[in-house]
This record gives sequence, C-alpha cells and structure tokens, in this order.
Amino acid sequence: MKEPFFYDTTLRDGNQALKKPWNTDENQIIFNELIELGVQGIEVGFPIASEMDFNACKLLAKKTPGTVVASVLARANKKDIEAAAEAVKYAKKPRIHTFITMNPLGLKYVLKKDLPTVTQMAVDSVKYAKKLLPKGEVEFSVEHFGDCRENLPQVIEALEKIVKAGADVINLPNTVERFRPREFTSMVEQVYSALREKAVLSIHCHNDLGMATATTVEGFFSGAAQLETTLNGIGERAGNTNMYEVAVALYNTGVKVPLKMNRFYNSSKLVSNMSKIPVWEKAPIIGSDVLAHRSGIHQDGANKTKGLSKGQYIAFDPRLIGREDGEQLSFTSQSGKSALYTIYQERGYQITHEEIEYLMPFAKTMAEKHGELSFKHLDNLYRHHLCTVKGNYKFSSFNQISNDKYAVSFSYKDQQIDTIGKGKGPVESCINALLSLGVAISVMKYEQHMMNEKEKEAAEAMTVMILAKGDKKIVARAIDRSTNQSNIKAIFNGLNRLENGC
Repeated sequence: MKEPFFYDTTLRDGNQALKKPWNTDENQIIFNELIELGVQGIEVGFPIASEMDFNACKLLAKKTPGTVVASVLARANKKDIEAAAEAVKYAKKPRIHTFITMNPLGLKYVLKKDLPTVTQMAVDSVKYAKKLLPKGEVEFSVEHFGDCRENLPQVIEALEKIVKAGADVINLPNTVERFRPREFTSMVEQVYSALREKAVLSIHCHNDLGMATATTVEGFFSGAAQLETTLNGIGERAGNTNMYEVAVALYNTGVKVPLKMNRFYNSSKLVSNMSKIPVWEKAPIIGSDVLAHRSGIHQDGANKTKGLSKGQYIAFDPRLIGREDGEQLSFTSQSGKSALYTIYQERGYQITHEEIEYLMPFAKTMAEKHGELSFKHLDNLYRHHLCTVKGNYKFSSFNQISNDKYAVSFSYKDQQIDTIGKGKGPVESCINALLSLGVAISVMKYEQHMMNEKEKEAAEAMTVMILAKGDKKIVARAIDRSTNQSNIKAIFNGLNRLENGC
C-alpha cells in the first residue's frame, strides 16, 4: 500500500484564520515543530499577502531541509506567482501552489468568467510558475472542487490540460464542506481515474460539517496520495482536517504513517498555547476527556481489558501519540462499583469488594448532588463510612504507661470505661484489655502503610485489620497521624461493625 504524503498548511491556512496571526518568530516555532513531526511538505505561507509574510516565507524556505518540500501559495496571476517564486526559490525542494475556482457558482458570481477562460488562466499560470521555478514543483488547486459536481466532466478535461502544462500535483479541495464524504470521494475517484500516473493527486478538506477527517481518510483510499492537514485542525470557520486524527485513523487501518506520532500530544498543546485556541475536552485524539470513562458499563469494560493490546472502550494506545495519562475512571451518578474500586486501589487505598458495596449508596447520593466526584469527596466517604464507624463503642484515648502496659479509655453505651492492658505492643495490649472486660475478640491479621508518602509532613498511617468475634469476621480500618492511634481506632471501628452487623 502506498505511503501517504503529509502536506501541512498550518502556517498558511491555520495562520490566516487566527484572530492574531503569528509573526515571523512564532512561525519559526511552528515550522520547527512540523520538521520534528516529520511532515513531507510544508506550505510556509502566502508571500503576496504582506511584506512580513513574504519575508517569513523566504526565511523558512531557506531553513527547510532537503527532505521536505517547501511550498508557497499564489493566485493564478503573474504578480502572485512572481512573489511566490522569489520567496521560495531558496528551498532545496521548492514548490509553487497556485489555484483558481472552477465551480459554477464561483465562475458566475465571483470570477464572472466561463470555464474555458479560467482553464486558460490556470494553464498559463502553471507554465509561468514552471518557467520561474524550473527545478521546483507546481501544485494546482481547483478551489471549491467540492462544488464542481455539476460540471465535473469539464473540470476533469481542464485538469488534463493543466497537467500537460506542467502541474506536478493536482489538489482537490473541499473548500466548503456541504455533502457527505462519499459524494466528495466519488469525485476524487473520477479525477484519479482520468489522471492516474500523470500527476500526484491531493485532497484538502475543511470541516464545516465535522467530517473533514472522514473525507480525507477515504480520499486517500480513493487515490489521493497527498493529504493536506493542519495541526489541531485550525483553519477558516470550523477549521481544516486535523493531522492527528487522519494519522491515527490511517495507522489503525494498517497504513504506514511517516510521522513521529509520539509528538502529537505535546505538539497539540504547543499550537493551542500559541494560537490561543483551547483544545475542546471532547476533541478526538487530543482532548482531555478522550481517555475518560464515566459510564458504569464502560468503566467495567475498560477495567477488564486494561493492559491488553486492544481496549474495550479506547480507540488507540495513548502512548502512540505521546500521552502518558492513560485511561481515566471518574465517579458520577452513572458510574459503577468497578470504577469506585479501581479509583481507591489506584490511590493506594486498600478496600474490599464488600466495602465497595457498602459505600456505593453513599457515593451515588453524593454524586447526584455534586456531579463528578473529586478524590477529596471519595476520601471523605472512605474516612467517614469505613474509618469512623459509629456505634455503641466510642474510643477516647490510648496512652503508654510502660514498655508493656497501655491505658485505654472508651465508652460503651455512654458508660465511661478506663482500663489497662498488657502485651507486647499496643494492639495486643488493647485486645487483652478488652478481653479482661469480657469483650471476646481476636485479631487475625493486620497491616499498616503510610498515605501521602511524598508529603512526609502530611503522611498518615492507615491500619487495615481483620477482627474476629466467634465465627464472625470483618475488616476494620482507621487513619491517623499516629500509628498507635490508627491501630486502636481500627479496633474500636471493628467492634462497632461487629455489633452493627455490617
């Protein structure tokens, strides 16, 4: 299968649509990023637009490496073509990209000319560009090609003449997207059938109806080898075809993509910052929400396919485009137990599936009130419902008297109890003190770990303990700055759970 030729127009299509177009220094930053991305062609600007644009085009043409085509735009007239040739001639692989409209609407109302006249203008312009740039390439665009359905046979005849005049690339722009992709790509196929190997076919799509990516991808399979795209899809109105979307769609289809796709994510952030156009959170590939799962069904599927080469609810491996954030689960009123369990586990909170069942109603109620829950919300739920269990036992204090003796103070059904326990450590001493009062419990297993270990001053100890009373076993938890207090609180939380039957 042929390899796509990525021809980027961010510095021309994208820049001209900005509320504050980039200056020469800013153009160089974007240019350098495009070189790093590995695009094969860059349209560096529109030299006739202004003196600044001319100088920027000239500068970037000089800087373009020999592996990359440097192209400039020119209308189909001598003045534009002369400016273009003068600006781009310093490139190792220069190209003049000239254009004129051929659709019935544009011919009648904009140019006020017939197709034979416009065809001759295009032929003359291509010949003149070839004359001024004998060692370079010439690209010709049928502006508003998407509107040429009514006169397509005549346009194809015109293109054959333009190719014969010396055009190396024929570009077919969907300058304003009006129809479904298949209607446009069927037109591309007809041009490809007529021209075949006579010229490289190119496709350039705008996103007015939101289908530029689909049209470009299908255009590639319809014969267009050159794909004209922009970074972040910036461009006039709803923008142009987004490079990242096309590249990943082709990659997923098995096409070899000659770009450094692992730069896409950082490239997107760079362009967003420089253009002052935020990336929509739902934007394909690069949006902040693209890897987020909130539906319980989706969260469960994401969990069960995590780490596999293909995820149940993810279109691509985020590492492919340089994303390190990975799939994200958050909790809303639509979320399920799988998400809640995973969120706690990933934060280092040990929790059982039974405890998740217990927390779910509280989490759902809170989410219905607040919307998506932050981890602070979930932390509060964990502390309030699992680490502070209300009941008849109310812990007061625990203090060491000697190496093996500890004083324990608590109340039971509002009756204050002060006692002393003896043992090898605080846990054994507290259990022995309770046993002496007739509270027959035992500790089958317990462990501790520190929370917030990166913030040592704020670190807290979490105790997880399995308590038994007769044939009944429960998991008891507590969190405290003091490891001893955490241990003892866990015991009393466990006593309340055992007595409450939860």
